[in-house]
Amino acid sequence: MTAPLAGLTVVEGTAFVAAPTGGMALAQLGADVIRFDQVGGGIDYTRWPLTADGVSLYWNGLNRGKRSLAVDLRDPEVTDLITELVARTGNFLTNFPARGWMAYEELRARREDLVMVVVTGSHDGTTALDYTVNCAVGYPNLTGHPDDSRPVNNVVPAWDLVCGQMAALGLVSADRHRMRTGEGQVVTIALADVAMAAVGSLGNLAEVQVNGREREGVGNAIYGAFGRDFATADGRRIMAVAITARQWTALQEATGTTKAIAELAVELGADFADEGARFRATDRLCEVLAPWFVARTLNEASVALDAHGVCWGPYRTVTQMLAEDPRCSTANPLFAELDQPGVGTHLVPGSPLAFGGPQTVDRGASVAPVLGQHTEEILTLELGLSAVEVARLVDRGAVAIAG
Repeated sequence: MTAPLAGLTVVEGTAFVAAPTGGMALAQLGADVIRFDQVGGGIDYTRWPLTADGVSLYWNGLNRGKRSLAVDLRDPEVTDLITELVARTGNFLTNFPARGWMAYEELRARREDLVMVVVTGSHDGTTALDYTVNCAVGYPNLTGHPDDSRPVNNVVPAWDLVCGQMAALGLVSADRHRMRTGEGQVVTIALADVAMAAVGSLGNLAEVQVNGREREGVGNAIYGAFGRDFATADGRRIMAVAITARQWTALQEATGTTKAIAELAVELGADFADEGARFRATDRLCEVLAPWFVARTLNEASVALDAHGVCWGPYRTVTQMLAEDPRCSTANPLFAELDQPGVGTHLVPGSPLAFGGPQTVDRGASVAPVLGQHTEEILTLELGLSAVEVARLVDRGAVAIAG
């Protein structure tokens, strides 16, 4: 099957998480993504985690499937070449300041139907990172336990990741608009807007404005439904969830607590068919359910829970996930085991989108380029420079070629 975005070429000038993940999403779907970096690496080239040799697993992880062009961005001849590259491809994704030669109007002067996606911190152009956005939208105050008022950050850069996917969607949407109308455009997406849109769409803003109440942290419970963690006999923990009626029935049957929970419903005058009633009685329900879990090992509990179709999951470290979960292996078509230069062989994911069904083998899993790996071929094949012209640029340090 031909990759969905085969034939689409995008120039990427980015750093950190949001915009690079957008470029990688496009590359995994078949787009030719040409990433340019400063000679020697940009501001995110050595971010943690690192290998023992100092190679950034972070940078490699976010730039898989792209071509790498290493240039001196302070050199006017180089910026003119990149401007020409953007004009020839017609698509530009960046989170660098869109000013000077990278301003939309400057780039558009070379190609009127240019599509440019610009990722910013806030809608007014001011700086923001996932860390500063997340703390400001209220979620860290909802994360954590009721007896501890300290806010708790999420270690997953969720807003960066969502923003990157939306940036990719914005680019292909603008490309489709250009195909229909012949018109290019600049598309902007602010990281803070992504977070605030989510807070609004999930009802959190309305909860305060309409209901006049601020939600409190509920620990590992699920707000408005039943779900919480339980300890097992071997010191592991399980998250059991019962949102639907079927899930609620399955959890009671698996744990043999149907009668005890019915008695609790009578005591409390509650109808546990309603998920809100289950949420309000979470602590009491857990008192009934917890003894079943703590009397069994994780393996024993998993057998019984699976037999009854309970919705559950084990708490794991990343090491335990690699050792225990077949979904995190090449048994899952998402993954391939590839040899990343400078890093070694390890699992590399492709796109979670499976065109053709979940068993689609080719998900676009690929290694990241070595910095400057494609400099020569981009300059010659995409921009038409001669070998002599490329050598001149290399000699004066304007561009770098890997190896």
